[in-house]
Amino acid sequence: MSAVFLLLASMFLIADGVYAADKIRISTPSDAAHFTMHLAQRRGFLKEEGFDAELIMISGPVANVALSNGDTDYFTGYGSALRAMLQGLALRYVACFRPTPHFMLQARPEFNSVKDLKGKTIGITVFGGGPELVGRLMIKHFGLDPDKDVKFIPGGAGEGRYARMKQGLMDATMATVPTDYIGRKMGFPIIARSQDLFTYPFSGITTTVRKIKEKPDEVKRVIRAGLKANRYMRDNRDGAIVTLMATYRIDREVASAAYDSMINGFNLDGSMPEDGFRRLLDDTKRLMKIEREVTLSVVADLSILHDAQRELGVKTK
Repeated sequence: MSAVFLLLASMFLIADGVYAADKIRISTPSDAAHFTMHLAQRRGFLKEEGFDAELIMISGPVANVALSNGDTDYFTGYGSALRAMLQGLALRYVACFRPTPHFMLQARPEFNSVKDLKGKTIGITVFGGGPELVGRLMIKHFGLDPDKDVKFIPGGAGEGRYARMKQGLMDATMATVPTDYIGRKMGFPIIARSQDLFTYPFSGITTTVRKIKEKPDEVKRVIRAGLKANRYMRDNRDGAIVTLMATYRIDREVASAAYDSMINGFNLDGSMPEDGFRRLLDDTKRLMKIEREVTLSVVADLSILHDAQRELGVKTK
């Protein structure tokens, strides 16, 4: 009887080991450009890949330090992660789920094009942040000099900038999803969308060099969950909208507008656009006053992504 008991006990232990979910913590900034992993969590793709995942909304230096210290396992941010890597933290990009920025130029109704903003003011949150960096690229794309032809001014949160536009204190603003919808309801049209103009990696998966070396299968399964989420997002508008509502606590009208505004910026293969990476890198080096050459291989390891793509039959461009 004892032998039978031991055999049964060992079978239960083996089964428990097979089905026990791996606990991981993923941090994300709070804006909708980082929706991929929230959808992967709420729609069960992380669970399907064998994870008991916790998502935490933190960003910037805090998120990168937490990742480096092992307090979290993955981070979806890109700009702040690159700054951390250039400062010496042993982190790497392993996938890119949003290769385009989600910012828009939203102007007072008398302005019909970006070129009309010559000599005008554009509201941003703070100097050196994503809205300013992408805004400068947008201005340059339309043939204007971002240093001479326009003036970027800090204006606080999105709704506060719209109030200043109403008062005539600024002429345009760099808007994000879903606050662009508020601006449109106030009568401020979108005159350009950055995702239609150029690539500029904005969100994906960043993890530690140690994690890549010691747990490549775990990294691959996280990437697979993200790829599944982006595919679901594209194919299931209604389901994605419901998930947006739950994630960001917005109503259906705002969530529907947010989905339509940002969906084309998410990819299906997780690949990093090299031209966009160069834009992000050049901006970051300029802000950090770094002159040394930095290649993609120094800050990214995409080998595990390629394995995940093959396993899911994902076609790459």
